[in-house]
Amino acid sequence: MTTPDTAPDSAPNSVRPYGAGVAVLSDIHAVLPALEAVLAEPDVRAADRIVLTGDLLAGPLPRQTLARLRALGDRAVWISGNADREMAAARPGNEPGDPMDAWAAGQLGPDELEFLGSLPATVTLEVPGLGPVLFCHATPRDDTEIALVDSRPERWAEVLAGVPDAVRTVVCGHTHMPFVRFTHGRLVVNPGSVGMPYGRPGAHWALLGPGGGAVTLRHTAFDHEAACARIARESGSPSAAAWADTYVRARCSAEEALAAFGPGDGRNAAPGTDG
Repeated sequence: MTTPDTAPDSAPNSVRPYGAGVAVLSDIHAVLPALEAVLAEPDVRAADRIVLTGDLLAGPLPRQTLARLRALGDRAVWISGNADREMAAARPGNEPGDPMDAWAAGQLGPDELEFLGSLPATVTLEVPGLGPVLFCHATPRDDTEIALVDSRPERWAEVLAGVPDAVRTVVCGHTHMPFVRFTHGRLVVNPGSVGMPYGRPGAHWALLGPGGGAVTLRHTAFDHEAACARIARESGSPSAAAWADTYVRARCSAEEALAAFGPGDGRNAAPGTDG
């Protein structure tokens, strides 16, 4: 288990073999009811490893979510997201720009913030049927970079340029929309968001293997109305009820999210320019 008192479970670019499947949970955003629903799934309970691809605690129940994730012990493989990195660096006058993220950072103690700051940006695991799989938050080279299911091939060539040739599968998160895309000889998987889904309520995640290297996008339904009430009751954040109403109820559609994120992948740049 990765804790402030022990070495990280997986260092950047380490390769370890696992045989009975890997569950991928991304962008939990401290929505504990959604996390609990996913962890109760039989395929998650049976998985060898549960890879956490960042933006884990920036949300309404950060301490409770951290405790539940630590309870996974050595099964958890932790990766930093941009929100985790920003929370770890939080200081008076240098708080994360998002009010909920800033509040969540203030709920964590120095050791917990140090732990967030120790998380690796990438981890590579050997997954049966898929070979070495690189896990990251946004892209392999940057934890805020935008790459979407409909990003142009040139964009994908840019963001995958530094990935070792042996890695033919890349798993990312960040944009909260699940997809699988084959590009430049590599399979790219985004499991979507556990805690802040776009398009429909419920928790999105992915399962890799063990059936001959299968990649399965999964969706776990749970009582999101009860979850919103619990968050409002237990969080302590003054904006918790409104935050949950927006994000746990998934009031933003996937189409709206694509429109908002799309310019960030440089799709509107003039030919021959960077972006």
